[in-house]
Amino acid sequence: MKNISILLAGNPNVGKTTLFNSLCGVHQHTGNYPGVTVDIKEGKRQINEHSLIISDLPGTYSLSAFTPDEQVARDALLNTNPDAVVQIIDATNIERNLFLTTQLMEIGIPMVIALNMSDLADEQGITIDAECLEKNLKIPVVRIVARNGEGIDSLLETVIRVANQKTRTAHREIEYSHSVTNHINEICNYLRSHAALLGNLSPHYAAIRLVEGDEHLEKMLHNQGLKLPFIDNGDPAERDGIAEDILLARYRTAEEITTCSVKCTMGRVMPADLIDQVLTHRIFGIPIFLACMWFAFQITFSASNPFLVGIEYIFEHFTEIINGVEMDPFIRSFLSDGVIGGVGSVLVFVPSIFVMFLLLSILEDTGYLARAAFVMDRLMHSIGLHGRSFIPFLIGFGCNVPAIMATRTLQSKADRIITIITIPFMSCAARLPVYVLFAGVFFGAAAGNVIFFLYVLGILVAIISAMTFRRLVFKDEPSPFIMELPPYRKPSGFAAATHMWHKGREYLKRAGIVIFGGVIVVWALATLPVGVEYGSVDSLAGIIGQTVQPLFAPLGFNWQLVVGLIFGFIAKEVVVGSLGTLYGGEEMLESSLAADPTLSPVIALAYMVFILLYLPCVAALGVIRQEIGNWKWTGIAIGWGILVAYVFSFLILHIGSLFIGA
Repeated sequence: MKNISILLAGNPNVGKTTLFNSLCGVHQHTGNYPGVTVDIKEGKRQINEHSLIISDLPGTYSLSAFTPDEQVARDALLNTNPDAVVQIIDATNIERNLFLTTQLMEIGIPMVIALNMSDLADEQGITIDAECLEKNLKIPVVRIVARNGEGIDSLLETVIRVANQKTRTAHREIEYSHSVTNHINEICNYLRSHAALLGNLSPHYAAIRLVEGDEHLEKMLHNQGLKLPFIDNGDPAERDGIAEDILLARYRTAEEITTCSVKCTMGRVMPADLIDQVLTHRIFGIPIFLACMWFAFQITFSASNPFLVGIEYIFEHFTEIINGVEMDPFIRSFLSDGVIGGVGSVLVFVPSIFVMFLLLSILEDTGYLARAAFVMDRLMHSIGLHGRSFIPFLIGFGCNVPAIMATRTLQSKADRIITIITIPFMSCAARLPVYVLFAGVFFGAAAGNVIFFLYVLGILVAIISAMTFRRLVFKDEPSPFIMELPPYRKPSGFAAATHMWHKGREYLKRAGIVIFGGVIVVWALATLPVGVEYGSVDSLAGIIGQTVQPLFAPLGFNWQLVVGLIFGFIAKEVVVGSLGTLYGGEEMLESSLAADPTLSPVIALAYMVFILLYLPCVAALGVIRQEIGNWKWTGIAIGWGILVAYVFSFLILHIGSLFIGA
């Protein structure tokens, strides 16, 4: 069995991850915006006597990497010495994609071009002469449609053939000006005597990168003690001019190849263009986005409610069975109050989680969420955030952990820190069970509106926080935002359902491990010391809650709610599990909360606001520390979240009492 290592490279949003899923048979979600793939994903496929090891690289527009995810892609291409590189090109935007091709060709790695979305190109009147494209690039070109697997077998055959070639055909050379060519040759001759320091790079390619102004390569060679007289002593203005000449030569090459290989029917007005005029309108775009989100949360609550009632009935039945069986009171309490009252209280809201993931997946698959990021760019820039920061914010509605990791797409360190600090204000799916519980109990038919208000409040708090940090700490201007809008696609019911299931399954795994452990600890605290009334003020949970509760007295929280906050640090779902454990008894949690005289709609709203804003889960805090790289800003993120949560909950309680009633 022969191993063949393959790297999938390309611009963001050209279908790399879709192709990766098709090749490897793995299920990895594909988002319609840059930043979803921030690490290298690896899969395998067996074909006859060949074992293909396929790696999906983060999307990059250039090998001149500016962001962490682009650096990951660049380092993999330059340092891993793969047997072949498959560059996925969007057939509807060939010229833009060929700029990266001009850089990959100079590395000298065997390449194959996968011309993806060929069906969309046909629909748009774009005719591509694949043979002419292949002849001009001197690289095999295969037409594919990654979504439905069209052309995949031909692509694999071509990749294996290219990887096994004894003699490799040289790719097309870029025609630089006479001055640039002389500088490249001069540096190349110098580097040949120091080839051992270049690793996998050829002296010729290293010379091009140095002339182009690759600071990363310069630093690497300087750290190894190599002096670069042509670089170190050169005129900066002249070097900038040479770098610009190289840039223009690449674009000129891409344009020439496109001109002779692609023909487009002019004058056609595509339906997508008309739709974009509405969805991306500078005035109507934001209201449309808010309306879509409001509609999604209304559906989340109403569509999941019948399932919620059914699951609740099942757990009530289990409780009756346990209470009717002769057993040790301690074991009965563990099963009834701990397992069913705790974990059961969380699992009741699983349908809401599944419905929300399904709706977000559909919005992503249609291409709309990328338009939402485009629409929000003007607003994001005005408040001191990079337009691309909205992409992690969108991901944060699902989970804050991958959202924080997605900030690697931001070039500026200041932009990254501000975005990371504000992402936890995006209401992740783990908070949804708390909202559904309290909104359903205290607000009835208006529950969907209350949940929508919480999500909007999180966005507003993120805006206020970003403006505060930008104006007081990071006073430089955010860098401009450039992104390509993906084509509109008809959402696949199977793909959306698969995404919903995998995300929901992750949630269920947490419920079975982290949440179960958390609620069992709460049950033990509510039971001990032996002999006290379960969940009473004399239990350990009651003692802890009453000790801390005075700090939250201005917010109207009783000691049970405070215990929920404490254990919510593990995971936000544990809040519901903790309350289910503490309120215990034969009644379900909703009835117990409604009957508690210390609670009211305005206190419930203040509590939900505090859950929204205070601390992210311990996993998210760990990722914040990892991505920021120091405890200083991690501590600031923690302190800022608690302060903001306390202030807003206090305002909600005292202002809301005027309208809702204490």
